[in-house]
Amino acid sequence: MEELKNYTFEDLSIGAAIELNHVVTATDIDMLSALSGDVASFHAAQGDKAPGAHAVQAVCAVAMLSNIITRRLPGPGSLIVDQRLKADGFVAQDDVLTASLRIADKDAANHTVLIEARVLNQHGAQLLVGSLRVAPPGSRGRFDDPARAAFYVPRKNVFQRLYDACEGIPPVTTAVVHPCDRDALLGAIEAARKGLIEPVLIGPEAKIRAVAEEEGIDLSPYRIESVTHSHEAAERAVALAREGKVEALMKGSLHTDELMGAVVKSATGLRTARRVSHVFVLDVPAYPRMLLVTDAAINIFPSIEDKVDIVQNAADLAHVLGIAEPRVAVLSAVETVTPKIQSTIDAAMLCKMADRKQITGCIIDGPLAFDNAVSEAAAKTKKIVSPVAGKADILLVPDLEAGNMVAKQLQYLAGADSAGIVLGARVPIVLTSRADPVAARMASTAVMALVAHYRRSGEIPLAHLP
Repeated sequence: MEELKNYTFEDLSIGAAIELNHVVTATDIDMLSALSGDVASFHAAQGDKAPGAHAVQAVCAVAMLSNIITRRLPGPGSLIVDQRLKADGFVAQDDVLTASLRIADKDAANHTVLIEARVLNQHGAQLLVGSLRVAPPGSRGRFDDPARAAFYVPRKNVFQRLYDACEGIPPVTTAVVHPCDRDALLGAIEAARKGLIEPVLIGPEAKIRAVAEEEGIDLSPYRIESVTHSHEAAERAVALAREGKVEALMKGSLHTDELMGAVVKSATGLRTARRVSHVFVLDVPAYPRMLLVTDAAINIFPSIEDKVDIVQNAADLAHVLGIAEPRVAVLSAVETVTPKIQSTIDAAMLCKMADRKQITGCIIDGPLAFDNAVSEAAAKTKKIVSPVAGKADILLVPDLEAGNMVAKQLQYLAGADSAGIVLGARVPIVLTSRADPVAARMASTAVMALVAHYRRSGEIPLAHLP
């Protein structure tokens, strides 16, 4: 960790100077546009069609000067008491800004210094010029350089768009399997109130009603199918789906194995020719688009044949969610194919299978490590030329352990909102964790409703949204 030191009024002499460089990032542009209220530049920074360019006014260079004064010269403890600055032009992503500061005068009566400053870009254009009156710190000190704050401006409200797309589509008749705790029951009832589903509550009726009474929920509008335990609830839900009496399943407060065990039974389950797989739909604040992660819940160590279906399930879902040609990154630990790492061999095979149209409706590349799958800068640094690198819509993980860790880390460390759905069965299945809050269950239900509507009508409501 770098150590910072400061300079008192007595330490400073006229003519003392400093010069520092800064490369402008996309996050800088997004944050400054949002904070300044520059709507046109903010939307242009997101790639939207709006007036302006991927740039913000050069007045943002004031922040760079403030950073130097409070960290370098005079350093920690400094206070800017006045400033007379003229800004001109725009600052764009990848610009290299050079800030120069010089002590021009000292005012002993007020214990302040006058600092002349200017900021140039890499072309020598003067973006900012003027002076600042600064009160240096009263005493010397040495300080550990604090970690820089990471600012992420949410680009897309993914789940609000999904809810908007669900407006006007008929509710999906849904078997809610064993809704015997607060979040499981509230999630189903809230989805029903929003018109997303028409629930059939399957489980021990006494338990369901006890939860409803505790939470003040009126169950009179909803149908209850009483069974004795969770295993029987799963079997009954699957039977209703086979009979065409429900269009979807929704997991309640039972183990995933209990529900999926009933779903995948060869004689009485909901299998199709397609492998059943799970997809996380994530809204990650630091990522500019919807992100799908698969498979993080069903297939433990998928074979190459399994991965073909897993990719196809995710690509088909992406189409329903409005992504016309999703980019699939096949993840591994490295970017080159090596016989020592099976996931790199699988990646190479999947790419060739996509070339031969054994997988359709998406662009696949791999192996790609996580960093260059989601970061164009990382891909550029590693000299990876790819239509997918840095812009992935779908992350295909090597196995369930890796996928679960990726998805959960994005949720709990990166603040991602998430939804979860199982595809490849006769009906879509909302498969949330028992720890998921009502909001996650609602988001998953919105995804399921769009899938069910597409199966009914072939219509993609998201395609009609502005």
